[in-house]
Amino acid sequence: MSAFDLSGRVALITGSSRGIGRSIAEGLVQAGAVVVLNGVNVDRLSAAHADLAAGFGADRVFFRAFDVTDAEAVAAGIDWIESTVGPLRILVNNAGVQHRVPLLDLDVADWQRVMDTNLTSAFLVGREVARHMIARGRGKIINVASVQADLARPTIAPYTVSKGGLRNLTRAMTAEWARHGLQVNAIAPGYIHTEMTQKLVDDEAFNDWILGRTPANRWGTPADLIGPALWLAGDASDFVNGQVIFIDGGMTVVV
Repeated sequence: MSAFDLSGRVALITGSSRGIGRSIAEGLVQAGAVVVLNGVNVDRLSAAHADLAAGFGADRVFFRAFDVTDAEAVAAGIDWIESTVGPLRILVNNAGVQHRVPLLDLDVADWQRVMDTNLTSAFLVGREVARHMIARGRGKIINVASVQADLARPTIAPYTVSKGGLRNLTRAMTAEWARHGLQVNAIAPGYIHTEMTQKLVDDEAFNDWILGRTPANRWGTPADLIGPALWLAGDASDFVNGQVIFIDGGMTVVV
C-alpha cells in the first residue's frame, strides 16, 4: 500500500473550506499528507482549519487565504507555502462557482466571474506551483472538472464551458509538463450532494430526474471523490497523464 502513502507530502487544495475541497483535504491528511487549505472567506477557512487541526494536529494542517483569480496573490500564496510549510508535491485545483441563468439573459460580468474562478484560477495556481515542481522533477496536479465537461444543461452555460476548458487545460499541462516528471489529471464529479447543491436535492422533480438518470440511483457524496483523488495524488498513478476520471455513478455512459 506504499503507493498510496502520502506521508509528509505537502498538498494545496483550493476552495477547501467546505464541500468537495474540504473532503479531499481530509482524505489527503488521513493518508499522511500535510495539507494547506485555501479560500477567500477567512472565517469559514479558519473554522475548517481549526476542525481538521484538532483531529490531525497543527503540524499537519495549515491554511492560507488568497484569491485564486489574482495572479499576484497566487504567487505570494505559493511562495508562502513553499517557504513556510514545505515543497509542494500535490495541488488540487478545486475552487469553483456556479451561476444559473439562460444564455440570452447572461450578463458578461457573470460569465467572466465563472470563467475566472473555475478555469483561469487553475491556470494561475497550476502555473505557479508547476514552476517549483518542474525544478524538483516531480509533482501531482489534480484539476476538479465535472460531468459538465462532456455534457450540457440549460441555464449553466458558463459552468459547462469552464469545465470543458478545464478538461483541455489538463491536457495542455500534460503536453508541456509531463516530461518534467509531473502528472496532471482531472476528476469529473457527477451530481454531488453538498451544501451548494442542497436546493437541487430538495427539488423533488430534479431529485427524481437525477436518480433516474444515474445508473447508481443515488447522488454522489464528497467522500466518493476521496479514493480517486488519493490514487492520482500518490505514486500509484505515476504513469497516468492527462486523463479525466468521471466519478458520476455511470451518468455519462447511458442515454
